[in-house]
Amino acid sequence: MSRPERSKRERAARIRELLSTDGRHVAENVEPFNEGRYRRYAEMADTESYRTAARRIKEDAIERLPELVEEVTVTVEGNGGTVYLADDADDARRYVREVAAANDVRSAVKGKSMTTEEIALNEELESAGVAVHETDLAEFVLQLADEEASHIATPAVHKSREEIAALFDSVYDLDEPLETPEELTRFASDVLLERVKEADLGITGANFVTADTGTIALVTNEGNARKSAVTPPTTVAVAGIEKIVPSLADLPPFLNLIGPSGSGQDITAYVSFFTPPVASPAIDFDSPDTPGFGDADEREFHLVLVDNGRMQMREDDQLRETLYCVRCGACANSCANFQQVGGHAFGGETYSGGIATGWEAGVHGTDAAGEFNDLCTGCTRCVNACPVKIDIPWINTVVRDRLNRGASPGSFDSIVEGLTPDEEPPGLDAGKRLFGNVETLARWGSRTAPLSNAVAGSAIGRRVLERVAGVDSRRELPTFAGTTFREWFDARDGDGPDDPTRTAVLYPDVYTNHVQVERGKAAVRVLESLGVDVVVPTVRSSGRAPFSQGMVRTAEKHAEAVTEALNPEIDGGRDVVVVEPSDLAMFRDDYRHLLDEETRTTLAEHSYDLFEYVYGLLENGADATDLSDAAKRRDGETKLAYHSHCQQRTLGVETYTEAVLERLGYDVVSSEVECCGMAGSFGYKLEYYDLSVAVGERLRAQFTTPETADRRVVASGTSCVEQLDSLLARRAEHPIRVVDPADTESRDR
Repeated sequence: MSRPERSKRERAARIRELLSTDGRHVAENVEPFNEGRYRRYAEMADTESYRTAARRIKEDAIERLPELVEEVTVTVEGNGGTVYLADDADDARRYVREVAAANDVRSAVKGKSMTTEEIALNEELESAGVAVHETDLAEFVLQLADEEASHIATPAVHKSREEIAALFDSVYDLDEPLETPEELTRFASDVLLERVKEADLGITGANFVTADTGTIALVTNEGNARKSAVTPPTTVAVAGIEKIVPSLADLPPFLNLIGPSGSGQDITAYVSFFTPPVASPAIDFDSPDTPGFGDADEREFHLVLVDNGRMQMREDDQLRETLYCVRCGACANSCANFQQVGGHAFGGETYSGGIATGWEAGVHGTDAAGEFNDLCTGCTRCVNACPVKIDIPWINTVVRDRLNRGASPGSFDSIVEGLTPDEEPPGLDAGKRLFGNVETLARWGSRTAPLSNAVAGSAIGRRVLERVAGVDSRRELPTFAGTTFREWFDARDGDGPDDPTRTAVLYPDVYTNHVQVERGKAAVRVLESLGVDVVVPTVRSSGRAPFSQGMVRTAEKHAEAVTEALNPEIDGGRDVVVVEPSDLAMFRDDYRHLLDEETRTTLAEHSYDLFEYVYGLLENGADATDLSDAAKRRDGETKLAYHSHCQQRTLGVETYTEAVLERLGYDVVSSEVECCGMAGSFGYKLEYYDLSVAVGERLRAQFTTPETADRRVVASGTSCVEQLDSLLARRAEHPIRVVDPADTESRDR
């Protein structure tokens, strides 16, 4: 999957092309996988215990990997097989080629194996005169089409049934066209059976290799991998060393999860265990009633364990988690961007989807992830989907940081000189530097408003931003407030409730402080009406902006400053209330990558989503009369269409907003769409604007149905509000503004 480095405009053109080709089918094909995963994860009483156990087993296996490699070598060779530890792709290819030559192999059949694709085994064998036939149905389709895989688990996810039928007809010149899935599958099965009968060599991958018994576990939906393993007289299993687990007894958690997580199935159709060598003679299909190629003892089995960078990944504290991956594809299925363009955009030389960044960086080098790394927006949807709880967004952030440090100097440096701390490389991409330092830009924007808004909104300003920083001129820019939220709070009359029941810090995130000031004012009024003494401190931004751009050192500085300001407030008995979900995600989750455990835990355990906090107040007897009266005054404005934020859902706090709104008398229809497509700076970028809008189209469609078209639109995240504003004729706003107890006449909507 090696791809040339493209300019921003070339990437934008490539994405538009894939939106109209691959993207027509990917979302449709993975939707059942996601629906099935939700269903199965909910149905299985032990889902979280399985996920916890699976992660623990992988952590232990990778920690003890050198000794497990030695153990499985002794075990397999004790069973009569041969084990070869390949240092890299060249070494692995050479060994398999030599096995083929020693056995006079002319034809090989192959089960699905990402590791063989990683080492380019097919090309090596074919150059040596061996015909290699893929037996996995999707891989068979792609081999006929001479295309690369678009998904690590379902490689032909970008193709429709009609396209596959046309492909079969063109390759085989069929008398009658094939139409139904059953007809296509039957035809492929017949063709592949002939290939299996003719094969001299069978090649498989391995989902798991057990060190104690030397068992190869294959988890498939078609059964072709087991045919490849047992039919030819010689079998080679190629597996990354990370596939080794300590024992056969460790497999149940994985087998319970891999089907539901990857394809939403109760269990995959075929789970095959082979303890090599397979104790049965190969079949002579010309004389099926007699043994074919001698006794079973004369069968050959080779297990090729591939390192190819994995031991280095094991020593890399930030990439090690990648080795826990079981290649189920759930991260790709759950990703809104992947659903629109597939792995031909969201992938590298071999691997695609969310986890691809880690794999590509580990086995092909960091640069192999450069073309697609930014397609991960850090929305965290994949985290709850992953059966092994891998923090995939963090791996993507780490690689983005490393890519930034290898970037060439950008033309925007002189314009933003001084915005980036010394820890960040001077050649950081201009757009990333701009978006990563949005706090500085917002501060100057407010100080110079309305002039700053006029310049940024002018045709000349838009052209300059697009040319030098890649800010798409079609995207409406935020308008900076001349008076910030903090300035308003410091200047306001009144000291809050006379007899407060709680004391809280309302965290002034960048957008609340400089752009969406009215939501900050509304939050103060709501909290005070519920008996909370509110303070709004002077504090830095959470670091979400630089973090999302891969500017990890800058994010660390922000995290240190935030906890230095807020932890004393917490020690003084105040709660921390957060309006913006992405900032709450930083406090509760992402700071663990940036701060020591004690420092970050204090903030994580005492910070709350705004509506989570309001819900808690109401549950504990706070008087909501002012809020309920405000709802009654608004009459027809009580019908709402609500969209929650991605990271709210990952944190499990999205339900509080709806619960509070309904409790106060609002009629709420909640979005079934998980991602708005904006994702902070992502939707502003020239190369990704069209993709952002394409993702948002599903949300636009839901909020323009007869049931929702006349409803007031509310959304919890800044990005979500911005995207909805661009998609709909009516404006969106934060839900705290809906419950603001101030009179409707005084509310600036």
